[in-house]
Amino acid sequence: MFERPYLNSVKARIEEPRKFIQVVLGPRQVGKTTMVTQLVEQLSIPNLFESADAISATNSAWITQVWESARLRMKASNASEFLLVIDEVQKIDNWSEVVKRQWDRDTREKVNIKVILLGSSRLLIQKGLTESLAGRFETLYLRHWSYPEMQEAFGWSIEQYVYFGGYPGSATLINDEGRWKNYIKDSLIETSISKDILMLTRVDKPALLKRLFELGCLYSGQILSYTKILGQLQDAGNTTTLANYLKLLSDCGLLGGLDKYAGDIIRKRGSSPKFQVYNNALITAQSDESYERAIINPELWGRLVESSVGTHLINHAISERYNLYYWRDGNYEVDFVLEKGDKIIGLEVKSGIKAENAGMGIFAERFHPEKVLLVGTGGIPYDEFLKINPRELF
Repeated sequence: MFERPYLNSVKARIEEPRKFIQVVLGPRQVGKTTMVTQLVEQLSIPNLFESADAISATNSAWITQVWESARLRMKASNASEFLLVIDEVQKIDNWSEVVKRQWDRDTREKVNIKVILLGSSRLLIQKGLTESLAGRFETLYLRHWSYPEMQEAFGWSIEQYVYFGGYPGSATLINDEGRWKNYIKDSLIETSISKDILMLTRVDKPALLKRLFELGCLYSGQILSYTKILGQLQDAGNTTTLANYLKLLSDCGLLGGLDKYAGDIIRKRGSSPKFQVYNNALITAQSDESYERAIINPELWGRLVESSVGTHLINHAISERYNLYYWRDGNYEVDFVLEKGDKIIGLEVKSGIKAENAGMGIFAERFHPEKVLLVGTGGIPYDEFLKINPRELF
């Protein structure tokens, strides 16, 4: 079975003396549970794996019961250490307070139970961590699968990755495209929105959030002002509501909104967003176009190529800790701007149908970036770029 590189990281942390709770975050269907299952098979210490998926949100006592069970098992097996894994922990109300009490009790009583928490909603997990568990945890963010991973695990070509995206669970379905699209829509999109957002966060207009997601996927790679978005939505809220909903979608690893690069934070935040999906499957699963038609349609294929570069950059931005923007001034535009510390990099994606763009020259003159890069026609081939970790660019 294919092993993601994260497995070695979390294994090394668990083999260290007990010090921190390990928190594994990431969107649905990126292999968090599979990775921990592989980890447990490689470790010699006794363990207990429990999921809160079917547990009532108000049942915070469930965490205490699971923890007590781990203590009893550790005592019964006369083990010197024990591993407790809790999946979908963010579903339980007040989970972080309960975890804090149990963890601190074990620390006081010198009970060597090591803990891994798994969660698919970054927003809710991080809220709990910062409120209650400060100083007690380390995080590991599992991003969507990259092109090299899909290539190694499933033998995919670059064209298949650009069109079908990076969901490993759907890889066996791509020969039946109708079935593949239904799987992405029903098992991934619908589940992520209903379970990770609507069940766990107050959303006054769920229909508006769903329409925003559909519109964002349709216009992925394009810049739309919030007022223009409101004009296209039936159940219009206000721009603040839309910005909040876009943040929720981004925290679930579905759809992000890139801010305009302006050199100062206030102007960045007041800008129109550039939509960017986290996985190209979210575009193509909702499209009527087929794989065969998409690869011979230069305009559509150019959009998908640019979006796949965007997915690569936005997924790595979280774990590699850089900021991702776009830049535009009038008709001049730069597709992506990467910022880490005081270094900035301008990046333009050029498919065969894209016209010459003078924007990079204007941008370079104004902001003096560390480097400017061209991906695609006349620059780094996009299949090669998708194999590079963006941190290597700095």
